[in-house]
Amino acid sequence: MSSIKLFIITLLSVFLLNCGDTSGSKKNNFSIETNAKNNTIALGETLNLSLKNSKNLTINSVTYKLGDRIVNPSSVLENINLGKQIITAVVKYDDTSEEITSTITVLNNEAPKIYDYKIINEYPHDITSYTQGLEFHNGILYESTGQYGESKLRKLDYKSAEVLKNVNLANQYFGEGLTILNNNIYQLTWQEQIGFIYNVETFEKTSSFKYGKSKEGWGLCNDGKAIYKSDGTEDIWTLNATTLAEESFIQVYTNNGKIPSLNELEWINGKIYANIYQRNGVVIVNPENGAVEGVLDFSALKEKVKQHPGLDVLNGIAYNPESKTIFVTGKRWDKLFEVEVFIK
Repeated sequence: MSSIKLFIITLLSVFLLNCGDTSGSKKNNFSIETNAKNNTIALGETLNLSLKNSKNLTINSVTYKLGDRIVNPSSVLENINLGKQIITAVVKYDDTSEEITSTITVLNNEAPKIYDYKIINEYPHDITSYTQGLEFHNGILYESTGQYGESKLRKLDYKSAEVLKNVNLANQYFGEGLTILNNNIYQLTWQEQIGFIYNVETFEKTSSFKYGKSKEGWGLCNDGKAIYKSDGTEDIWTLNATTLAEESFIQVYTNNGKIPSLNELEWINGKIYANIYQRNGVVIVNPENGAVEGVLDFSALKEKVKQHPGLDVLNGIAYNPESKTIFVTGKRWDKLFEVEVFIK
């Protein structure tokens, strides 16, 4: 079996979803019943909803909602986010009303496409850098690194690995992902629940921001308007580019289940490329609904770098719009790879 096939099988089988659990009414008068097997259903399928009325109460009306959207008792699942979704039923009876909920998990209706890559160039990379974020801006590569006492923000000549600018983080911060928007660099920290904002030209720290409901800081990218943030789960959060408030999130799922441990992010041609921590692979995510549309196995690259005791996993994806190629590296790798990606 090829390494690519093994990677895909591992990716799609290890992260089998936990089926959504159903919670009935606290009053136990009603419960929601669906046609979703094990509370799981695929995008494009028809969701049938009904009410179990164990006490045979006289019902005046029932209104169903899927998330924030009112739905019919029989609805085709279109234009909906993947992952765990809450069904709400508002039941009116005997001059009173009762709200009950249930949870289903919505999967993608297509398996992800398998992508491959071709190495175009290899460049030097600082072997001491515990890479957490990587992004191009005006032809220059910017890198954020981690570990307490070692974390830094750098501006690099990617062809030579020459450090053009450098800022060290205070020892109490573990640096994580970065992105550049509106002449600002946004850099995350891991568990400190704070991110930093720098002037892209001077590297002067101009402000900071707190996290919201996201668990931790892992990866960042942007689409030119909004900022996207991973937190080590299957969630990718959308941040307001002005206030940095977490406004919404998607859950990243395949046709089999969720993909947790999403790490470094990169926005490439309308999709989010997300590195999977400890997997040396990348998933290509539809930012509209969280569907994994493609998978890419970079594990062979780790064998092409210097093998040493501190060598760690792939982490670092940067798209260069000038060359239209992708640059990847890893934690304490001595090489930066320029690759061309294509459907296998």
